[in-house]
Amino acid sequence: MTVPTQNPTEKKSGRAIEVRELHKYFGELEVLKGIDFHVDHGQVVCVIGPSGSGKSTLLRCVNRLEDPTSGTIVVEGVDICDPEADLDDVRSRIGMVFQSFNLFPHMNVMRNLCIAQQRVRGRGKDEAIEVARTNLAKVGLAGKEDAYPAHLSGGQQQRVAIARALSMDPDMMLFDEPTSALDPELVGDVLAVMKDLASEGMTMMVVTHEMGFAREVGDKLVFMDDGVIVEEGDPVEVLADPQHERTRSFLSKVL
Repeated sequence: MTVPTQNPTEKKSGRAIEVRELHKYFGELEVLKGIDFHVDHGQVVCVIGPSGSGKSTLLRCVNRLEDPTSGTIVVEGVDICDPEADLDDVRSRIGMVFQSFNLFPHMNVMRNLCIAQQRVRGRGKDEAIEVARTNLAKVGLAGKEDAYPAHLSGGQQQRVAIARALSMDPDMMLFDEPTSALDPELVGDVLAVMKDLASEGMTMMVVTHEMGFAREVGDKLVFMDDGVIVEEGDPVEVLADPQHERTRSFLSKVL
């Protein structure tokens, strides 16, 4: 059986994500202070900044894993802050990869990749398995179908998590510091998979500390600090010649 797959390069142009005047409070603490930015279809946007700057909260708001306090988030033309919005439909088009892998430890790799396909996408077992095998091969893990997460390295678990997200045929991928929990020697394999996705035209929003990845792969770099976007632009230009003192100070410590 041949499983039809969507070619990211064939996806529509224009805005994939548009955020306007986004505020987020946790109690009395304002974590996001009026964020405005956008991601175009086919773009790779890398978000950098110190811990506590609001990067991960912004990413989680885009998928409504966190509820914004106020503002607008439009994903592929749907305002997901509208109480009438079909969040399940929007989320079905967004792949999410976390720092901590979030694999089901009691399921082997194949079951981890198939369960959401069957329950959410409504695929039959054979179709789900074929899609899973295709995406395991894409991330370099063909042959690991029967392994359990505990028997895989951190880098392998993260690649399984990416394959699981891809198996849902997302229009875009959100990555929340996908390499921060990995030993340094395991980071390269995960970044290589992400580079391949970018080269295929996948829309990506990546919260990361990997400046080399941002420089090489990113179309836009966003620097956040204290809940605001301080600077954004071409990654090569921002990293080589930041215009704001706060950006210069941060980059001097991480580059």
